[in-house]
Amino acid sequence: MRNEDEIWRLVEQKRADYQALADRVWGMPELCYAETRSAEEHRAMLEREGFRVTTNVAGIPTAVMGEAGEDGPVIAILGEYDALPGLSQEAGVAEPRPVPGETSGHGCGHNLLGAGAMLAAAAVKDWLAANGIRGRVRYYGCPAEEGGAAKGFMVRDGAFDDVDIAISWHPACFVGVNEPVSLANTRIDFTFHGRTAHAAAQPHLGRSALDACELMNIGANYLREHMPSDARIHYAYLDAGGIAPNVVQGRAKIRYLIRAKNLEELRPLVERVRKIADGAALMTETRVETQVISAVSNLLGNTPLEEVLHANLERLGPPPFTAEDRAFAAEIQKTLREEDIVAAYRRQGLPVQPGKSLPDFIVPYGSKGAGMVGSTDVGDVSWKVPTVQARGATWAIGTPAHSWQVVAQGKSPLAHAGMVHVAKAMAGTAVDALRDPDLIRRAKEDHRARTGGRPYESPLPSDAKPALGMSLAE
Repeated sequence: MRNEDEIWRLVEQKRADYQALADRVWGMPELCYAETRSAEEHRAMLEREGFRVTTNVAGIPTAVMGEAGEDGPVIAILGEYDALPGLSQEAGVAEPRPVPGETSGHGCGHNLLGAGAMLAAAAVKDWLAANGIRGRVRYYGCPAEEGGAAKGFMVRDGAFDDVDIAISWHPACFVGVNEPVSLANTRIDFTFHGRTAHAAAQPHLGRSALDACELMNIGANYLREHMPSDARIHYAYLDAGGIAPNVVQGRAKIRYLIRAKNLEELRPLVERVRKIADGAALMTETRVETQVISAVSNLLGNTPLEEVLHANLERLGPPPFTAEDRAFAAEIQKTLREEDIVAAYRRQGLPVQPGKSLPDFIVPYGSKGAGMVGSTDVGDVSWKVPTVQARGATWAIGTPAHSWQVVAQGKSPLAHAGMVHVAKAMAGTAVDALRDPDLIRRAKEDHRARTGGRPYESPLPSDAKPALGMSLAE
């Protein structure tokens, strides 16, 4: 029996339990740092599997870690389980149909991400025991990827200090090695304090915090012309100052998300945005307070690990989708625009294949597409230790992330098939590293070359703490 056959068989034996875990988490969508039930589901599964469990990792109540094995190299496999607001949707239907009484949904597939990663870790645990191999596998249950940067706090707190390599994945339209391109970012809350007054009788006595927010937004919009082309600025009102237009707003709060290609470009851009806020306060005679909510680094790649992950995917072949899976995916595609499908292929650097609802191939390694222009806190792990990510095909081709269509597919057989498929690739990569110390050595050499040998420096301020109430916009 070949080495990969054994680890893939162990994954296959456990698939039903982890498909059920993914479905349970899908049914309890919880937002950033509030994933209480989802984290408990993961903790309970880790205990059931016999992992040594640590809770409250880095002081985060919904962060959990399970370890198995003894001595030897430490392989981290990263999972997530947070949902998104405003994406309630029934499963298995190809039309918008919110679940009554529910407002959130797993619009980025993190119910699959967490379950699939733990499935891989559990299979590696059994493989270590069966073969008497020295080494440890850890599953990291990481909350708040959607805006909370929990992994950044976990890295800063030392949770990855003794890890040799890290492996993760993300649901997507295609399957292959994730191109390690993402934007560094920071999230800052700006709270303006003014003075209330009667807006008609005594407007001259008021100092409008809402005006300060508006002026800050105008300044930031003018800044867009004068920042690097890869940079992005987004904002959302958390508190517009009340619902009474006849009262000058004495307090208003706005959250800014500032992104750039890397930390070197991000830091000066953040300072410019801060100056705009100061200017808005000066113009309105208000006072501004700032709080950094989160910050993440850009992703670093790792060629040795990427090559091994790709080799595992090639040996596996494409996910075993059924005719029923392809039919459901085709129904989902009917709800998409042609540009959605074209954009999905373009992101992978692939020519469009008309009429294909699910992929029947592995994306060639090294394909250079439009890349990921979002951000992820996996970036901070990748600066700390050699890290590799897969993309698993769990959505119809063209499905945009953060959409109701992702939620609709989140419990489907096609999503399960894609999740189990990528779990086998991750588990195979972990086993390859455990059997081949030279792979770990080469991965670390590659990592040192990319970082210039500099120790990881967190983009989070030293006094920043996880914003445990941020899902409530606190």
